[in-house]
Amino acid sequence: MKYLKYLYRNTSSKHSLMLKSMTGFGRSEGKAGDKTFLIDIKSLNGKQFELLLKLPAILKPFEFDIRKILSGNLGRGSIDCNISLKETGAAKPVTINTDLAKAYYRPLAELSEALSLDPSHILSTLVKLPEVITPTSETLTEKEWGDFQKILSDALEDLNLHRREEGKVMERDLLLRISNIEKHQEEVAKLEPLRKQKIREGLTKLLEENVGKENYDNNRLEQELIYYIEKIDISEEQVRLKNHCEYFRSVLQKPDEAKGKKLSFILQEIGREINTSGSKAYDAVIQKNVVQMKDELEKAKEQVLNVL
Repeated sequence: MKYLKYLYRNTSSKHSLMLKSMTGFGRSEGKAGDKTFLIDIKSLNGKQFELLLKLPAILKPFEFDIRKILSGNLGRGSIDCNISLKETGAAKPVTINTDLAKAYYRPLAELSEALSLDPSHILSTLVKLPEVITPTSETLTEKEWGDFQKILSDALEDLNLHRREEGKVMERDLLLRISNIEKHQEEVAKLEPLRKQKIREGLTKLLEENVGKENYDNNRLEQELIYYIEKIDISEEQVRLKNHCEYFRSVLQKPDEAKGKKLSFILQEIGREINTSGSKAYDAVIQKNVVQMKDELEKAKEQVLNVL
């Protein structure tokens, strides 16, 4: 118990890891000495590492070590780990907590009398109450603790296998979303020169219809047009959007296990450039592409929420 023998498994050395989901399930059953343990671990997405751990009394002295093992192997997420003792080998003496049984008996007897129930069944109820009957041996030997860690290791590997498999699906979907955003961005880039020309022609026509061609200064008009077009220019936003998409793809392909938060930050930057482009567009076709980019972005954000 004093020395933690369990070594964290470096899954990246065994697998070409790209993405790992926070969602998964792992199960393992095995023997530690003459005791049989069943371990179920369920993982859901979460901002931090949150653990709900259920242990049999015999493992209570090892709770800190078990929590450390789970934290070191699972990173962040909402973890539900249930460890149960299925068999304890040959029958062993037990301890009966007589004082606790008496304390339970009094209110049970009063309740039985108040409800006019047969009090002969109180004993069978008493022995099932918490801590009334406990095994005399409530800890594992050093060797049994080592065997238990192997069982826990198998459950964690099973869970991480599910996480990696789901991560592959998520990776394909995220690459598709970024690719779709880039396609719409290319369409916007093609439309940008035409948009400037349409704005120029539209303002000139408006002046000619309302003021008359001979009543305005062409040089002044040219200056105003340049100023106006520069204000609604989206070329910088499009360059940054392209760079963000390329950066997202490069981070996605790095072998780091935990990259969900970084990917989420990059998607925020992608969203900022898309929104700015849309607010400056003043063009129905460009706005349509912006809306489609936003749709792809929202789908990517939903996926990234579940990335480790």
